[in-house]
Amino acid sequence: MDKKNTQDLAAITVAVVVGAAVAWAGSDGGDRIGGVPVFALCAAVAFAINWIAFVPSALAKTEHYYDLVGGITYISTTVAAVLLSTDLDLRAMLVAAMVMVWAVRLATFLFLRISKAGKDGRFDEIKTRPLSFLMAWTVQGLWVLITAAAALAVITGGTREPLEVIGIAGIAVWAVGMIIEVVADRQKSAFKSDPANKGKFINVGLWAWSRHPNYFGEITLWTGMAIVAVPVLSGWQWATLISPLFVAFLLIRVSGIPMLEQRADERWGGQDEYEEYKRRTPVLIPQPPSA
Repeated sequence: MDKKNTQDLAAITVAVVVGAAVAWAGSDGGDRIGGVPVFALCAAVAFAINWIAFVPSALAKTEHYYDLVGGITYISTTVAAVLLSTDLDLRAMLVAAMVMVWAVRLATFLFLRISKAGKDGRFDEIKTRPLSFLMAWTVQGLWVLITAAAALAVITGGTREPLEVIGIAGIAVWAVGMIIEVVADRQKSAFKSDPANKGKFINVGLWAWSRHPNYFGEITLWTGMAIVAVPVLSGWQWATLISPLFVAFLLIRVSGIPMLEQRADERWGGQDEYEEYKRRTPVLIPQPPSA
Protein backbone atom coordinates (compact mmCIF):
# COMPACT_ATOMS: atom_id res chain seq x y z
CA MET A 1 0.00 0.00 0.00
CA ASP A 2 1.47 3.35 -1.05
CA LYS A 3 1.74 6.38 1.23
CA LYS A 4 -1.38 8.07 -0.18
CA ASN A 5 -3.54 4.98 0.36
CA THR A 6 -2.22 4.67 3.90
CA GLN A 7 -3.13 8.29 4.60
CA ASP A 8 -6.60 7.84 3.14
CA LEU A 9 -7.20 4.69 5.18
CA ALA A 10 -6.06 6.52 8.31
CA ALA A 11 -8.43 9.41 7.53
CA ILE A 12 -11.33 7.00 7.04
CA THR A 13 -10.54 5.31 10.36
CA VAL A 14 -10.33 8.64 12.19
CA ALA A 15 -13.64 9.78 10.66
CA VAL A 16 -15.40 6.61 11.83
CA VAL A 17 -13.89 6.84 15.32
CA VAL A 18 -14.86 10.50 15.65
CA GLY A 19 -18.34 9.65 14.38
CA ALA A 20 -18.65 6.91 17.00
CA ALA A 21 -17.58 9.34 19.72
CA VAL A 22 -20.17 11.91 18.61
CA ALA A 23 -22.82 9.18 18.49
CA TRP A 24 -21.93 8.08 22.02
CA ALA A 25 -22.06 11.63 23.39
CA GLY A 26 -25.27 12.55 21.60
CA SER A 27 -26.94 9.36 22.80
CA ASP A 28 -26.43 10.16 26.49
CA GLY A 29 -29.83 10.02 28.18
CA GLY A 30 -31.71 9.96 24.87
CA ASP A 31 -34.45 7.77 23.43
CA ARG A 32 -33.71 4.13 22.65
CA ILE A 33 -35.19 1.47 20.39
CA GLY A 34 -34.62 -2.08 21.59
CA GLY A 35 -31.85 -0.80 23.81
CA VAL A 36 -30.05 0.97 20.95
CA PRO A 37 -29.83 4.78 21.18
CA VAL A 38 -31.81 6.52 18.45
CA PHE A 39 -29.01 9.09 18.03
CA ALA A 40 -26.56 6.25 17.34
CA LEU A 41 -28.92 4.76 14.77
CA CYS A 42 -29.06 8.13 13.02
CA ALA A 43 -25.27 8.23 12.99
CA ALA A 44 -25.19 4.79 11.39
CA VAL A 45 -27.68 5.96 8.75
CA ALA A 46 -25.46 8.96 7.93
CA PHE A 47 -22.43 6.81 7.19
CA ALA A 48 -24.37 3.96 5.53
CA ILE A 49 -26.04 6.21 2.95
CA ASN A 50 -22.70 7.66 1.88
CA TRP A 51 -20.96 4.30 1.71
CA ILE A 52 -23.78 2.89 -0.41
CA ALA A 53 -23.69 5.91 -2.74
CA PHE A 54 -19.91 5.59 -3.01
CA VAL A 55 -20.13 2.23 -4.82
CA PRO A 56 -21.86 3.30 -8.07
CA SER A 57 -20.08 6.66 -7.98
CA ALA A 58 -16.68 4.98 -7.74
CA LEU A 59 -17.52 2.56 -10.54
CA ALA A 60 -18.55 5.46 -12.76
CA LYS A 61 -15.76 7.71 -11.43
CA THR A 62 -18.23 10.53 -10.96
CA GLU A 63 -18.85 13.10 -8.24
CA HIS A 64 -22.10 14.17 -9.87
CA TYR A 65 -24.33 13.03 -7.00
CA TYR A 66 -22.03 13.81 -4.07
CA ASP A 67 -23.75 16.99 -2.88
CA LEU A 68 -27.20 15.60 -3.62
CA VAL A 69 -26.44 12.56 -1.45
CA GLY A 70 -25.27 14.94 1.27
CA GLY A 71 -28.69 16.57 1.29
CA ILE A 72 -30.42 13.18 1.23
CA THR A 73 -28.31 12.14 4.22
CA TYR A 74 -29.43 15.15 6.26
CA ILE A 75 -33.06 14.48 5.39
CA SER A 76 -32.83 10.73 6.06
CA THR A 77 -31.14 11.08 9.44
CA THR A 78 -33.66 13.72 10.49
CA VAL A 79 -36.63 11.64 9.36
CA ALA A 80 -35.20 8.61 11.17
CA ALA A 81 -34.81 10.68 14.34
CA VAL A 82 -38.40 11.92 14.13
CA LEU A 83 -39.90 8.50 13.44
CA LEU A 84 -37.93 6.70 16.15
CA SER A 85 -38.20 9.30 18.93
CA THR A 86 -41.08 9.69 21.37
CA ASP A 87 -43.27 12.55 22.57
CA LEU A 88 -41.97 15.10 20.10
CA ASP A 89 -42.78 18.70 21.03
CA LEU A 90 -42.81 21.99 19.13
CA ARG A 91 -39.06 22.51 19.54
CA ALA A 92 -38.24 19.07 18.14
CA MET A 93 -40.59 19.42 15.19
CA LEU A 94 -39.36 22.92 14.35
CA VAL A 95 -35.74 21.77 14.51
CA ALA A 96 -36.52 18.85 12.19
CA ALA A 97 -38.24 21.19 9.74
CA MET A 98 -35.34 23.65 9.86
CA VAL A 99 -32.81 20.95 9.00
CA MET A 100 -34.90 19.60 6.14
CA VAL A 101 -35.68 23.01 4.64
CA TRP A 102 -32.00 23.89 4.67
CA ALA A 103 -30.93 20.49 3.30
CA VAL A 104 -33.45 20.46 0.43
CA ARG A 105 -32.55 23.99 -0.59
CA LEU A 106 -28.77 23.54 -0.49
CA ALA A 107 -28.67 20.07 -2.05
CA THR A 108 -30.91 21.22 -4.91
CA PHE A 109 -28.80 24.33 -5.46
CA LEU A 110 -25.51 22.40 -5.48
CA PHE A 111 -26.87 19.61 -7.67
CA LEU A 112 -28.16 22.06 -10.26
CA ARG A 113 -24.84 23.90 -10.16
CA ILE A 114 -22.75 20.79 -10.81
CA SER A 115 -25.21 19.64 -13.48
CA LYS A 116 -24.61 22.94 -15.27
CA ALA A 117 -20.84 22.94 -14.74
CA GLY A 118 -20.44 19.25 -15.56
CA LYS A 119 -17.99 18.54 -12.75
CA ASP A 120 -16.63 19.61 -9.37
CA GLY A 121 -12.94 20.46 -9.53
CA ARG A 122 -12.38 19.24 -5.97
CA PHE A 123 -12.76 15.66 -7.21
CA ASP A 124 -10.59 15.74 -10.33
CA GLU A 125 -7.85 13.64 -8.75
CA ILE A 126 -9.50 11.74 -5.92
CA LYS A 127 -12.36 10.22 -7.94
CA THR A 128 -9.82 8.06 -9.78
CA ARG A 129 -8.36 6.74 -6.50
CA PRO A 130 -10.86 4.43 -4.75
CA LEU A 131 -9.58 4.94 -1.20
CA SER A 132 -9.35 8.71 -1.63
CA PHE A 133 -12.86 8.77 -3.04
CA LEU A 134 -14.15 6.56 -0.21
CA MET A 135 -12.51 8.94 2.24
CA ALA A 136 -14.46 11.84 0.73
CA TRP A 137 -17.78 10.00 1.09
CA THR A 138 -16.91 8.91 4.64
CA VAL A 139 -16.03 12.47 5.60
CA GLN A 140 -19.38 13.59 4.19
CA GLY A 141 -21.13 11.16 6.51
CA LEU A 142 -19.16 12.60 9.43
CA TRP A 143 -19.87 16.14 8.24
CA VAL A 144 -23.62 15.48 8.26
CA LEU A 145 -23.50 13.84 11.67
CA ILE A 146 -21.50 16.55 13.42
CA THR A 147 -23.26 19.44 11.70
CA ALA A 148 -26.70 18.10 12.59
CA ALA A 149 -25.63 16.82 16.01
CA ALA A 150 -27.33 19.54 18.08
CA ALA A 151 -30.53 19.17 16.07
CA LEU A 152 -30.49 15.39 16.45
CA ALA A 153 -29.91 15.78 20.19
CA VAL A 154 -33.03 17.95 20.42
CA ILE A 155 -35.14 15.40 18.55
CA THR A 156 -33.80 12.22 20.16
CA GLY A 157 -32.74 13.56 23.56
CA GLY A 158 -36.01 12.86 25.34
CA THR A 159 -36.06 16.21 27.20
CA ARG A 160 -39.03 18.40 26.29
CA GLU A 161 -39.24 22.04 27.38
CA PRO A 162 -41.37 24.99 26.21
CA LEU A 163 -39.74 26.97 23.42
CA GLU A 164 -39.53 30.26 25.36
CA VAL A 165 -37.08 33.13 24.73
CA ILE A 166 -33.89 31.17 24.04
CA GLY A 167 -35.60 28.89 21.55
CA ILE A 168 -37.24 31.78 19.73
CA ALA A 169 -33.93 33.68 19.65
CA GLY A 170 -32.21 30.64 18.15
CA ILE A 171 -34.86 30.31 15.45
CA ALA A 172 -34.43 34.01 14.62
CA VAL A 173 -30.65 33.60 14.29
CA TRP A 174 -31.17 30.53 12.10
CA ALA A 175 -33.61 32.48 9.89
CA VAL A 176 -31.16 35.34 9.45
CA GLY A 177 -28.40 32.92 8.45
CA MET A 178 -30.69 31.07 6.06
CA ILE A 179 -31.77 34.29 4.36
CA ILE A 180 -28.17 35.48 3.97
CA GLU A 181 -27.09 32.14 2.47
CA VAL A 182 -30.00 31.97 0.03
CA VAL A 183 -29.64 35.59 -1.10
CA ALA A 184 -25.87 35.25 -1.54
CA ASP A 185 -26.21 32.06 -3.58
CA ARG A 186 -28.89 33.57 -5.81
CA GLN A 187 -26.87 36.73 -6.35
CA LYS A 188 -23.84 34.72 -7.41
CA SER A 189 -25.87 32.50 -9.72
CA ALA A 190 -27.45 35.57 -11.36
CA PHE A 191 -24.04 37.20 -11.72
CA LYS A 192 -22.50 34.14 -13.39
CA SER A 193 -25.47 33.68 -15.73
CA ASP A 194 -24.99 37.17 -17.20
CA PRO A 195 -22.71 36.89 -20.27
CA ALA A 196 -21.42 40.39 -19.55
CA ASN A 197 -19.78 39.06 -16.37
CA LYS A 198 -17.84 36.23 -18.02
CA GLY A 199 -14.37 36.02 -16.52
CA LYS A 200 -15.18 38.53 -13.79
CA PHE A 201 -15.35 38.08 -10.01
CA ILE A 202 -18.52 38.98 -8.13
CA ASN A 203 -18.34 42.16 -6.06
CA VAL A 204 -21.97 43.26 -5.92
CA GLY A 205 -24.87 42.71 -3.52
CA LEU A 206 -23.88 40.88 -0.35
CA TRP A 207 -20.58 40.09 -2.07
CA ALA A 208 -19.66 43.77 -1.72
CA TRP A 209 -19.99 43.33 2.04
CA SER A 210 -18.15 40.00 2.36
CA ARG A 211 -16.03 37.84 0.07
CA HIS A 212 -17.91 34.78 1.32
CA PRO A 213 -21.36 35.87 2.57
CA ASN A 214 -22.88 32.46 1.87
CA TYR A 215 -20.44 30.87 4.32
CA PHE A 216 -21.25 33.52 6.92
CA GLY A 217 -24.91 32.60 6.50
CA GLU A 218 -24.09 28.91 6.88
CA ILE A 219 -22.19 29.42 10.13
CA THR A 220 -24.92 31.73 11.44
CA LEU A 221 -27.80 29.33 10.80
CA TRP A 222 -26.07 26.42 12.54
CA THR A 223 -25.25 28.72 15.45
CA GLY A 224 -28.96 29.46 15.66
CA MET A 225 -29.71 25.74 15.68
CA ALA A 226 -27.30 25.25 18.57
CA ILE A 227 -28.98 28.06 20.52
CA VAL A 228 -32.35 26.35 20.06
CA ALA A 229 -30.84 23.15 21.48
CA VAL A 230 -29.29 24.65 24.62
CA PRO A 231 -32.31 24.44 26.99
CA VAL A 232 -32.81 20.69 26.45
CA LEU A 233 -29.23 19.39 26.50
CA SER A 234 -27.78 17.45 29.42
CA GLY A 235 -24.76 15.32 30.25
CA TRP A 236 -22.57 14.43 27.28
CA GLN A 237 -25.20 15.85 24.92
CA TRP A 238 -23.54 19.22 25.49
CA ALA A 239 -20.75 17.98 23.20
CA THR A 240 -23.17 18.31 20.26
CA LEU A 241 -22.76 22.08 20.49
CA ILE A 242 -19.57 21.47 18.52
CA SER A 243 -21.85 21.71 15.46
CA PRO A 244 -21.39 25.41 14.55
CA LEU A 245 -17.73 25.32 15.58
CA PHE A 246 -17.18 22.37 13.26
CA VAL A 247 -18.94 24.14 10.40
CA ALA A 248 -16.87 27.29 10.98
CA PHE A 249 -13.63 25.29 11.14
CA LEU A 250 -14.37 23.47 7.88
CA LEU A 251 -15.37 26.61 6.01
CA ILE A 252 -12.68 28.93 7.40
CA ARG A 253 -9.71 26.59 7.65
CA VAL A 254 -10.24 23.51 5.48
CA SER A 255 -12.42 23.10 2.39
CA GLY A 256 -14.19 26.42 2.03
CA ILE A 257 -12.50 29.79 2.16
CA PRO A 258 -8.85 28.69 1.75
CA MET A 259 -9.62 26.76 -1.44
CA LEU A 260 -11.76 29.49 -3.00
CA GLU A 261 -9.34 32.27 -2.03
CA GLN A 262 -6.49 30.36 -3.64
CA ARG A 263 -8.45 29.85 -6.85
CA ALA A 264 -9.44 33.52 -6.94
CA ASP A 265 -5.86 34.64 -6.37
CA GLU A 266 -4.66 32.39 -9.16
CA ARG A 267 -7.26 33.78 -11.53
CA TRP A 268 -7.41 37.48 -10.67
CA GLY A 269 -4.39 38.09 -8.42
CA GLY A 270 -2.43 41.16 -9.43
CA GLN A 271 -5.37 42.86 -11.11
CA ASP A 272 -5.92 46.29 -9.57
CA GLU A 273 -9.70 45.94 -9.26
CA TYR A 274 -9.44 42.54 -7.57
CA GLU A 275 -6.68 43.61 -5.18
CA GLU A 276 -8.74 46.68 -4.24
CA TYR A 277 -11.78 44.44 -3.66
CA LYS A 278 -9.75 42.24 -1.34
CA ARG A 279 -8.40 45.28 0.51
CA ARG A 280 -11.80 46.79 1.28
CA THR A 281 -13.96 43.66 1.65
CA PRO A 282 -13.72 41.36 4.72
CA VAL A 283 -13.19 37.67 4.11
CA LEU A 284 -16.23 36.47 6.08
CA ILE A 285 -18.13 38.77 8.45
CA PRO A 286 -20.11 41.29 6.38
CA GLN A 287 -19.59 44.98 6.83
CA PRO A 288 -20.42 48.00 4.67
CA PRO A 289 -17.90 48.52 1.87
CA SER A 290 -14.98 50.64 3.03
CA ALA A 291 -13.75 53.62 1.05
